[in-house]
Amino acid sequence: MDIEGDRRPRPRFRTRAKMLWDDRFFYVAAELEEPNLWATLRERDSIIFHDNDFEVFLDPDGDSHLYTEIELNALNTVWDLLLVKPYRDGGPAIHAWDIPGLKTAVHLEGTLNEPGDDDTIWTVEIAIPFGVLAETTRAACPPRVGDRWRLNFSRVQWQLDVRDGQYTKILDADTGNPLPENNWVWSPQRKIAMHEPEYWGIVEFVEKADGAVAADAVDRAAWTLRQVSYRLADAHDEGGRYPATIATEPGIEYWSDGTRYTLSTETGGAVVTLDETGRLTTARPE
Repeated sequence: MDIEGDRRPRPRFRTRAKMLWDDRFFYVAAELEEPNLWATLRERDSIIFHDNDFEVFLDPDGDSHLYTEIELNALNTVWDLLLVKPYRDGGPAIHAWDIPGLKTAVHLEGTLNEPGDDDTIWTVEIAIPFGVLAETTRAACPPRVGDRWRLNFSRVQWQLDVRDGQYTKILDADTGNPLPENNWVWSPQRKIAMHEPEYWGIVEFVEKADGAVAADAVDRAAWTLRQVSYRLADAHDEGGRYPATIATEPGIEYWSDGTRYTLSTETGGAVVTLDETGRLTTARPE
C-alpha cells in the first residue's frame, strides 16, 4: 500500500514479498510487477532510491536504534547502511557500513533499459547473515521460535517517459524537477517517513506460518509511550526544554530534568522504557 496509507491511491503495480530463516541467514524474496524495467546506478552505496528500487528495514530488538537499511535496484546494485538513530532523533546514517556476507540477486522478466520491448516483473533475493546483525542488536541472532522483530519493506517507483529511445523521469512543468516518486510499503507510515520504526510491521519467527501477527501487551505499552513522546517533542520544540510534569495514562512514570526524560510502564512483568533519544527498551523477567 502507499506509505501514507488508505488516504492515497493503491499502488498501480503489485509487489509481493516472502521471508524465511535458518541458523545463518534471514531471507527476503520479492516480486515486483514492472512494465518498464529501468536502472542506472552501478556503484555500491549510491543513493539507490534515485532509481526504482526495493528496500528492507530491520530493527531486530525494536529499540529504534542501530537498525539496518538495504536497498537494491534492477542492476543488483546495493546500498546497505546502518542508522544509529532515526533522522528525527539526530541520526546519523553510516553510509560506509557494509554487510560482510550479504547475498543478493535480481532476475528480470524483460530487458533492462529497453523501452521498446515487453517487460513484466523483476524479482529480488536477499540473504542477510545473522552474524552481522548480532553486532548491532540485543536480540538473539539467529532468532528463536517466537521472537519478534520490527521490519518494513519499501518500494520506490518513479514516473517515467521515453525520450530519444531512453527512459527518463517525467519532469514537473513548473519546477523542471522530476515528479515526486511513489513510495509503496508493507506497513504504512502515515506520512512519507520510513525512518519511524515504531510504524514498521512485526514479524514473528515460527516453524510454520499460520496467519497474521497480533500486537501483544508490550507492543501496546510501547505504542502508548510513543504517543506521550510525540507530545514531549512538541513541548521541547516550543519551549526548548522538556516539561517537569505531563499528564499521562495511569501506570506511566515520567521523569525529566528539562534536557532528558524517561517514560516507563510495566505490563505482564516486563518494564518498557522510552527516553529522549527515542530508544525503547524492554526488561523482561528471566
